[in-house]
Amino acid sequence: MSRLNSVIRRLQAQRDCLNASAVMIDGLEGIVLEIGLGNGRTFDHLREIMPDREIYVFDRQINAHPKCIPADDHLFLGDIFETLPNACEQFKGKVALVHSDVGTGDEALNAKIASFIGNTLPLALIKGAIVASDQKIDVPGTIAEPLPEGVPQDRYFFRRFQG
Repeated sequence: MSRLNSVIRRLQAQRDCLNASAVMIDGLEGIVLEIGLGNGRTFDHLREIMPDREIYVFDRQINAHPKCIPADDHLFLGDIFETLPNACEQFKGKVALVHSDVGTGDEALNAKIASFIGNTLPLALIKGAIVASDQKIDVPGTIAEPLPEGVPQDRYFFRRFQG
């Protein structure tokens, strides 16, 4: 498969998973955490499909399109190992959706970040919350949920918090 086709498939899967996530948390009160702003595409999509939800964003530094940068009071800038624990304490029991897209290309670092995120999130999650991610993240107290039709297994991951 060409690299172009691979990117297209990845972005289609990401969009389909974000759309499905919004449906999965319909009826739940709570905020959204976007872990990994990147160029801002997924943040922009999340705010389009969930205009009534507060979305808080995490990234090491800003590299996003200017129209895809959240307000300062919705941005956690810095090392995820420092910013996420503070945010989880701040948003204890208030998070309905976490979207994590922090793959680095370094498998060992990806595993370390995924483990850290998974072990840090439960404090912030409400019962029924969804964790959607590009990396496999084991979150204590969650069960796997099926992916949307057409999304290949292991392209994305869904977990639902059982409370």
